[in-house]
Amino acid sequence: MEQETLIPPARKHQFMSDSNWTDRIAGERMAVDQRFNEQVKASSFSSQQWGLVMTAVEFEIENPGDPDAARIVADTSKLSSVMPEMERVANQGPMGGPGGDKSGGSGGGLLSGVKDALGIGGSSGGNKQQEEEAARLAQAYAEQLQEKLESNGRWKSVCEQAQG
Repeated sequence: MEQETLIPPARKHQFMSDSNWTDRIAGERMAVDQRFNEQVKASSFSSQQWGLVMTAVEFEIENPGDPDAARIVADTSKLSSVMPEMERVANQGPMGGPGGDKSGGSGGGLLSGVKDALGIGGSSGGNKQQEEEAARLAQAYAEQLQEKLESNGRWKSVCEQAQG
């Protein structure tokens, strides 16, 4: 007879997404964050916008069973969910006031907001370009994170953790 516990059973995945293994690499992520800051500054994103991008991105390890073939991939499928907030951030100036638009949008007031909400506004082209840039940057971040783990000699153990 199996004893019931409050601890859930371990799960096994072949394609592990953002979970326990990412919690165990916090130090490497902080180091990559610091190095990657220059790339963010060179992009069209403010640091606040990049923070929004990172909340929407999940990192996965493809083929964790083979560390030589495995690689970290940025799952950017949820980026579209933060794009409206990124535009709002871009349209705010210092201290939340108007101005400071780094993304090329035009804060067109109430009518523009209503059009955007209905999906008939004209700003979707800029959002698509920003979304593509965010996806490229997120993947570049993933590659630098993997390089950091490899240089620290932790890549194989991270792959093992991702495998379950």
